[in-house]
Amino acid sequence: MTPEDLFREPEHPHSGDRSRQDLDVLPQGSWFEPAAPSGYQYEDTHSTYGGAHYLEQHWAPAGQFGDSAPVPGHYAPTGAAPHEDPPTIELGPPIEVAPVVEVHFPYPQPEPGEGPGPLFVIGDVHGYLDELLAALHQQGLIDAEGHWSAGRSRVWFLGDFTDRGPDGIGVIDLVMQLAAEAAAAGGYCRALMGNHELLFLGAARYGDEAVQSTAGTASFLAAWRLNGGQQHDLERLQPHHISWLSRLPAMALEDGHLLLHSDTTAYLEYGETIADVNDAVHALLADEGIDEWWDAFRKFTKRFAFRGQAGTMAAQELLAVYGGYRVVHGHSPIPYLTGEHPEDGTPPHVPGPYIYADELAIAMDGGVTMDGRLLVARLPLN
Repeated sequence: MTPEDLFREPEHPHSGDRSRQDLDVLPQGSWFEPAAPSGYQYEDTHSTYGGAHYLEQHWAPAGQFGDSAPVPGHYAPTGAAPHEDPPTIELGPPIEVAPVVEVHFPYPQPEPGEGPGPLFVIGDVHGYLDELLAALHQQGLIDAEGHWSAGRSRVWFLGDFTDRGPDGIGVIDLVMQLAAEAAAAGGYCRALMGNHELLFLGAARYGDEAVQSTAGTASFLAAWRLNGGQQHDLERLQPHHISWLSRLPAMALEDGHLLLHSDTTAYLEYGETIADVNDAVHALLADEGIDEWWDAFRKFTKRFAFRGQAGTMAAQELLAVYGGYRVVHGHSPIPYLTGEHPEDGTPPHVPGPYIYADELAIAMDGGVTMDGRLLVARLPLN
């Protein structure tokens, strides 16, 4: 699906009708019962679905977090509908001074030669700050006050922090805060650039300036609004946010896991190594014009490359070029990826990350924007 497609059929499930994806293209598989990974903070079970399998994750019982939550609702996902887009977008003056992040860390620095901490990945957040805080706390990655509590753990966000949900800038601020706190504790918290980061930055930089698309003349601002852009996020966007977002990598390799935002092979068009791809995207954002920026957004909005009979080959191609033994991605909500998106308005069933393409790919977008799940998982899953 390309941005041009979105002008005819909005991606947001509540903004227009969507056709169900075919189930018959999913690979067929058998029951898979891996041993339960160690170190989880919750009960875990495993099941298969649509020829692949999920790692099920269960919310902790009510009251487990105690009565000391500083912000009401932070540890109980609200399920509230995203704010409606306003009719116009007005850009306010930026604030030039970045806030100082206070670092909290009760953990010692690693000893020489000590191995790395556990690895976690987090799917698309899309502005759902309360749900993110709940998921991080439930995994033991933050404390009751929202500060890093995972010691030397390694955390990767897979992109798409803003749009559709109520507080995209709040999500960005939290990730930036956790990055500083994790580094002080001997771990790290890092993030990938998603297609919505490209869209958000494009809307802020180019506004209504025309771009040429197969759907006719369009603009970043129009595409951003169509894809759930929130005026209050654009008004609160500051130079330090833009600088941080613009430097995010497009892909990374951790413990044999090739981390991407989008389930597409478009990364191959930007380089033959991970460093080349990241450098190419950063150079494009720094120096290229609106048409090149739009083209990158269009390519990284494509999806479903690892589905169906050709999906395994697509995953193998990326892994052969960039390394690793498994692709881990966000971008495509699991209910659409599997074709199991209820049409009667009931929340989709998303028990956990979705493993497919002959177990070469893991999908991490739990569909939080459609009352699904905001997924946090420790790797490896089996």
